[in-house]
Parts: sequence; C-alpha cells; structure tokens
Amino acid sequence: MSGTKSGSKPSKAQEQKRVYNRIVRGKARTSLRIAREAIASGDVEKTTSTAAAAVSSMDKAVTKGVFHKNKAARLKSRLTKQANKLSSATSSS
Repeated sequence: MSGTKSGSKPSKAQEQKRVYNRIVRGKARTSLRIAREAIASGDVEKTTSTAAAAVSSMDKAVTKGVFHKNKAARLKSRLTKQANKLSSATSSS
C-alpha cells in the first residue's frame, strides 16, 4: 500500500487486477498442461478435447488482456502441431 491517501485507490485497483490476472493465467496454464499430458499419454480422443479447451482458455486470456496475442498464437500453434502429430501417427499405424 502507498503512504499517501491519493495513492491508495490505484494501489488497491492494481492489487485486484493482479489477483484476477493470476487466476486467468493459472487457468490457461493448467489447461495447457493437461492438454500436453494427454498428448504424452497417447490418447487421441482425450487430446482433441483437452487441446480445444486449452485453446479456448488461451483465447479468453488474450481477450482479458492477460496474455499477448502473439504468445497465445505461439502456444496454440505448438499445441496443435503436437496434437496433429499424435493423431496422424495413430491413424497411419
């Protein structure tokens, strides 16, 4: 907290934003981790559903201003590439 009266309201707002951003960022990271674990397990059906959920949560984080759009695009691209590699490997064998 700030030492002056005029600085207390902005510092309170900043703390509220920090807490909210942390929640949104955590949900996005968790969904991304779950999708990566599904890819590592080799389950194609679970991978497609969790990857879609991870992409959605990253898009929400971008909309709310927590992630930069290019960071989300990079993460989504890498995740999709891994998921596609898994699905093509299982369909060809």
